[in-house]
Amino acid sequence: MADDSNVICASGDLEDGGKGVRFNIDWKGQKTPAFVIRHKGVAYAFLNQCGHVPVELDWQEGEFFDAEGVYLVCATHGALYDPAKGDCIGGRCNGRGLTPVPVEECDSRIRLLKYQLIK
Repeated sequence: MADDSNVICASGDLEDGGKGVRFNIDWKGQKTPAFVIRHKGVAYAFLNQCGHVPVELDWQEGEFFDAEGVYLVCATHGALYDPAKGDCIGGRCNGRGLTPVPVEECDSRIRLLKYQLIK
């Protein structure tokens, strides 16, 4: 049986441009919020911290995309990010992108790689 300790969610929990799933990881010895979304069929994860000021992107849990489901947006500052790379593409992010978190999709589940999931 596979180790499920780093399973974030089921693959079916994510839709292209839809709600993301929040989770916490051990990042540099601290419990840090992160999120996973689906964009063009691929799951991507990032630390849940705006590049402008380290506040969480979503005011409503899991709402990371803009209204069109194209870009990730900071609800506080309006900064826009590329959902595949986390690069800053507009708004108040001072050119700083999101910090990617490695994940893999396998056996209909999204699993955190490299870091420890904190439940």
